[in-house]
Amino acid sequence: MNRPKQRSTQRSTRSYPRSARLGETLREVLAEELVKIDDERLSFVTVTRIDVDPEMNRAIVHFDSLAGEEGDPPILEAFADHRIRLQSAIGKQVRAKKTPILSFRPDDVIRSAERIERILHQDPLRGVDIVVNEENYDLRKRTPRGFDA
Repeated sequence: MNRPKQRSTQRSTRSYPRSARLGETLREVLAEELVKIDDERLSFVTVTRIDVDPEMNRAIVHFDSLAGEEGDPPILEAFADHRIRLQSAIGKQVRAKKTPILSFRPDDVIRSAERIERILHQDPLRGVDIVVNEENYDLRKRTPRGFDA
């Protein structure tokens, strides 16, 4: 008896959603296009990630630069000046029904990680006076109690 094949209940064999795949493709296209743009405001800018909404209508381009937070206003202005060119490049290189509208934001995740890194590498005892006396000195270890090395 020939039964019709049952459809697999598994979704696609791809490991992450379509919007994430499109975001990665857009990141690659924008990175290539930024190299071609002759604008010194964008010379040390890196596109870190792109978040695409599920309907593929909008994409938020997250960037970072060597200029840090002080360099954000001119970079955002440069992205606004070149947004149409960047969207056009995406439309030509990416096979999709529609090209998402781009918006640009500094990558707060990277900046938060940098702040945490700085805090972790600070010397917690810098500027702290340690008083060693008979009450807090351990003769067996020959170190002040509470300050084990």
